[in-house]
This record gives sequence, structure tokens and C-alpha cells, in this order.
Amino acid sequence: MQPEALKKIVSDIKALKTETQTIELKSAVQGCPTRLYDTLSSFSNQDEGGIIIFGINEADNFAVKGVYDARDLQKKVAEQCKQMEPAVRALFTVCDIDGKSIVSAEIPGVDISERPVFYKGVGRIKGSYVRVGESDEPMSEYEIYSYEAFRKRIRDDIRTVDNAKFILIDEERMLNYMSAVKNERKNLADNVMENEVLELMGITSGGVPTLAGLMTFSKYPQTYFPQLCITAVSLPGTEQGTVGNGGERFIDNKRITGAIPDMLEEAVEFVRKNSRTKTIIDDNGYRVDKPEYPIKAVREAILNALVHRLWKAFHNLCYVKSIVMQSQFRIPFEIRKSGTFYFT
Repeated sequence: MQPEALKKIVSDIKALKTETQTIELKSAVQGCPTRLYDTLSSFSNQDEGGIIIFGINEADNFAVKGVYDARDLQKKVAEQCKQMEPAVRALFTVCDIDGKSIVSAEIPGVDISERPVFYKGVGRIKGSYVRVGESDEPMSEYEIYSYEAFRKRIRDDIRTVDNAKFILIDEERMLNYMSAVKNERKNLADNVMENEVLELMGITSGGVPTLAGLMTFSKYPQTYFPQLCITAVSLPGTEQGTVGNGGERFIDNKRITGAIPDMLEEAVEFVRKNSRTKTIIDDNGYRVDKPEYPIKAVREAILNALVHRLWKAFHNLCYVKSIVMQSQFRIPFEIRKSGTFYFT
């Protein structure tokens, strides 16, 4: 970037008094920061990349302090960039603000096929970071695996479950699915056997049920995958570990099993049962019951977590905070208002 553009960014940061998703501040009066790896990783692992600005002291009300030596700083930052895998190519800019040298290092976002960018000194699992607001957070194993799966074109949903049989299936659900497939895809409506449709749609592979097929149509897929279930907990407060007035650590808990459609409906019902419903009188004088949390939003959140296993926080009439899933079909999230629901 041009020096004038860097000055404008510094001016904006001083006014906002905060770092951002793409701006990281480092004080470098005494020397080059020795641990930039987490920020180099997190900026490289997001599409827009990011900018590290040296010479601003966040602890001193974002005062412009300058750097000890602009030339040496660039050299040492470049050395740390070489310790990343793949190597990070920073673009440096130097400008003068109030007689003090300010240095910026623009970190480009790498192509998704090359992610995650990580610090070679500790390896991919411990050296990969993701940017969350103004902080750099370690990537979960699932996030790292997602990039690996993308790179190798791995699709867990269509891997076969070799010891599984489609004996105990929900026949009505299967018939409805087959009917919907043939109605939406006219070329599959005629002269295509049902077993061929199952193969084409990824429900089976070579006649063997896939993970997606088993989790969707089996009456009890936990026979093969006992860990692929939901543990739902209703807490007395808004934080885990909060103890209620009577000493209770949770209000309700339940292990939810079955196929994905069954777990979805039971999880939604768990939230509904443990939520308050207020009664209001509308403008026409009729009684209307209004749930504490919008059930449509709750259902969509749980469905996204079940199907995609990874989802972002969203705001609706209530505040919903998401936590990155650590393994397949773990669905942790909280709905905070007067209480908390926690699903894993």
C-alpha cells in the first residue's frame, strides 16, 4: 500500500481504539516481536488476509510510538514468515507519523487449497490459527481436517459403512424420499430401478449403505456409530458451571439418538419444553402464545449443525453463540437469554 493509505489506517485505528478482523497492532519500540506466528497463520487462513502494523502501543491508548529500526524489523518479520508452511510473503510499507517510523506488513490470504497455513516449529495441529474478531484462535482438529478433505476431495458423507445393512430402515421416509427424487428429476422417474437411484443419490455405494444413507434412513444408526448422537443440557444460568439457587447444575438433560430427522425434531422439542411461553392479547382481543425463542430459528440452527457440522453464530430475536465443533456431529451451541441450552 502507499504510505498515505497506511497513515489513514492508523488514524482510523486511533479513532476506533480497537483492532479488527484484518488489523493487528504490535508495539516494536524495543525490538521485533518474537511471536508473530499465530497472526501470520490466522491472516493467511482468511480470504481477505490482514495487516500487521508495528509501532502502535495498544496498551497506551493506541499511541504512536514508532519502531526501533524499520529496516531490521522488516528483515526479522520476513524471517518469521519463512517459518510458516507454506511460506508467507509479506508486503511491507514504511511511513512517518509525527517523526516516528511506522511499519506495516500486509499478509495475503492464501488459496483455500493451500490452507491451513501453519507454523512449522510446532506442526499443523498446534500451529494453525483462525482470526476471530481481534484475536487469533487455534484451529480445531475438525477445521484443519476440513481443509485436508477439500484438498483431497474427501467426502465423509458417501463413505460406506461396510458392516451396515439396510434392514431396519424407516420405509415411509425412504418412500417419500424416492417419490421426491423422481418428481424433481424427471430423468430418474422412468426406467430407473430404485437401487440405481440409491446409488446415484449417494445413499448406497456398491449396494452398501453410506454414512449419509445410514444417518438419514436407519431407525437406529447409533448401532454402528454410538457417538453420533446429541446430548442436550438445559443450564440454570447463562454460563457453563453456573449453579442454580437450589444447587442444581442443570435443569434438564437428555441423550438424543436416532436418524438425523428424528434427532432434529427431538432436539427442537427439548428447547421448546425448557423454554418459557408468554401469553399476549393481540389487537383483536385474542390470546396469542409466543415462545421465548423463535422455534424456526432454533430448528434452522440445529439442522445446520447436524448437516454441516460447522456453523457460524447468528443473531435473531435471541442471541445464539456458536462454538466450533470438535468432531463429527457434535453440535455445541448456546441460546442465551434467561437461560442456556447446550448441545454436544
